[in-house]
Amino acid sequence: MKTSIVSYLVKRFLRFDNDQPFIFLSALLAFLGISLGVMVLIIAMALMNGFDNEFRKKLTIMNYPLTIMPKFYGAVNEDLLMTLELEFPELAFSPYVQSAIMARSGSKLEGGYIFGVNFKSEAKVNSVVKKAIEEKSFDKFDVLIGKTLKDEFLLHDDDKLMYIFTHVEPGGMNVTPKIKRFQVKGVFDSGLSAYDKAYNYTSLESLQTILNLPSNHYSGIHIFSPNPQEDIVKIKKLLPQSVAIKGWWEDNVNFFAALELEKASLFIVLMLIILIAAINIISSLLMTVMNRRSEIALLLSLGTTPAEIKKVFLYLGIVIGTSGILAGIALGMSGLWVLSTFDIVNLPKDVYPTSTLPLDLSVQDFFSIVIGAFVIVIISSFYPAKKASEVDILTVLRNE
Repeated sequence: MKTSIVSYLVKRFLRFDNDQPFIFLSALLAFLGISLGVMVLIIAMALMNGFDNEFRKKLTIMNYPLTIMPKFYGAVNEDLLMTLELEFPELAFSPYVQSAIMARSGSKLEGGYIFGVNFKSEAKVNSVVKKAIEEKSFDKFDVLIGKTLKDEFLLHDDDKLMYIFTHVEPGGMNVTPKIKRFQVKGVFDSGLSAYDKAYNYTSLESLQTILNLPSNHYSGIHIFSPNPQEDIVKIKKLLPQSVAIKGWWEDNVNFFAALELEKASLFIVLMLIILIAAINIISSLLMTVMNRRSEIALLLSLGTTPAEIKKVFLYLGIVIGTSGILAGIALGMSGLWVLSTFDIVNLPKDVYPTSTLPLDLSVQDFFSIVIGAFVIVIISSFYPAKKASEVDILTVLRNE
């Protein structure tokens, strides 16, 4: 019987009142505000996660999961490579030689790095290079360049590209930089303009010849690992003191920390939209309490308990807020479907790692939004419900 009274009163107080339309309008504004807040939060968090994942994926490829390099006094040689391949057959290794260079085409200059690699080994650790060298063969002094550099220099396959090496050699009274022309044999596209402009790949033999390095000495070893955080600990135990190993995340700690801070800040700011909308719940319920004071007093005099009256207004706020949350979820999911299905927004590829909006709503973010909004709704409903249960029967009925 008690439940039926509460549910009856909740339905009654939710109806449109011709005498007090502003009460219904305030509740409607609260519903719309919470709906829009939840929708915006869902889309914003999906976008933040999407961009975060895209950057992680691109940086993992071009920075490599793990990299072994010499310390100040050390060297990476073929013996170390063979030892690692024997101990970790499940991982992929690609030795490389690296040099800073200036690429020149006509009057245009662009700084960057050139990597001497074994293309078969490199294809196992770098999917971008693997895709770029399909059905291509690289001879000595052939080079693989990035799409951004190709477009900037207006190059085509088999064109010549001059590289000026920062490694210099003495020549009489001065030093002369090493200069070598390479033949463009392929183009890779990582999706990140900075890497496509700065990274160049040639064969190990080519770069070792130019830098006068023995064939069994390398600048480092790139490693592909599906679990780099775990494997870095295992590999580190086998390495000599003369070399070090680092993970791709170690060069990007500040970047991803900034992304996490931005995501948290955005979540808090957008949650304020729901908080502002919840103020309308408070005002709507308080107006309902003031408008229904005589009815509340009469109900209390007829035996309805203050707890039941409190429940009525608490449920009123929860119904308004929960319906707004559900509507916001429906609108947010619909928005994600529209943005992911139709090419509505085109991003500049030279700025972002993808030309379409990346969307990825995590389960954790979804429940954080829903739970956070629901907590705000309950807190907003509590005070008006408490005031309704404290109506003074004698004072109200005397004035009536």
